[in-house]
Amino acid sequence: METIAPTSTPMLWTGRVLTALVVAFMLFDSIIKLIMIPPVAESFAQLGYPESVARPIGIIELAITILYVVPRTSVLGAILLTGVMGGAIASHLRVGDPVFTHLLFGLYLGVLAWGGLYLRNARLRSVIPLLAG
Repeated sequence: METIAPTSTPMLWTGRVLTALVVAFMLFDSIIKLIMIPPVAESFAQLGYPESVARPIGIIELAITILYVVPRTSVLGAILLTGVMGGAIASHLRVGDPVFTHLLFGLYLGVLAWGGLYLRNARLRSVIPLLAG
């Protein structure tokens, strides 16, 4: 049976910081959808979605964020977060939003989410080795 290399302290803290950035953004994003501030309504209109879907999306985002934060369900949370970000990318692509700021933001967030999880989870690193060795 292969042993899992321990996570170094700098790696763990870097992973935690990346994770905290993702969680902070997702909490902010889900909460503004739940309280339905005017920029959310404007954004949904610009993307061609009815305002009535904002709160359900906010609830889904909040649930996924909770899954991502809980260590036992963090990989599932990252998978689901990746799906949400894919939907966001598709929505911005459909309306022709700017590439680096709007379109690729979901990619940036997904990379941060998986990077944070990868750095703080030794078992994940053993399943998905980025370096041969």
